[in-house]
Amino acid sequence: MVEAWLGPALAELFFSQPRSDQRHGYEAAETVMSGTVAGPDVVLAALLHDVGKRHARLGLIGRSITSLAMKLRLPLRGRMASYRDHGAIAADELAEIGAPPLAVAFALHHHGERPESIQPEVWEILQLADQPPKAVTLFTGRITSKYT
Repeated sequence: MVEAWLGPALAELFFSQPRSDQRHGYEAAETVMSGTVAGPDVVLAALLHDVGKRHARLGLIGRSITSLAMKLRLPLRGRMASYRDHGAIAADELAEIGAPPLAVAFALHHHGERPESIQPEVWEILQLADQPPKAVTLFTGRITSKYT
């Protein structure tokens, strides 16, 4: 299903992510599709917004430590800086591959303020979709839905 939505180049990018990030993107797309503004570009933006995280190559503990360091405004280098900058990294990659402008803009801005290029109702559903699920099945080795 993801390959059908994305096409070969974008699907390759999506599947190069760790499974946990694939699951998050898939669940974000499901949330978007349950809303009233679920066009193809909105689904792509939901699926691909975190693809830049894969460059950091951090596991759960590394991501947690980096998130804490970010909250404390500590200087970050190397993989931690890459994790912090994942939105800009994703936006550059998505633009290079030819992803829709909405996917590029949401990847770049999803942890910040809504850019004028994204309609408020689209921004709202994408922000909702980016929230972590209330209950997550860990270590299943497959993409699961927060709705099942």
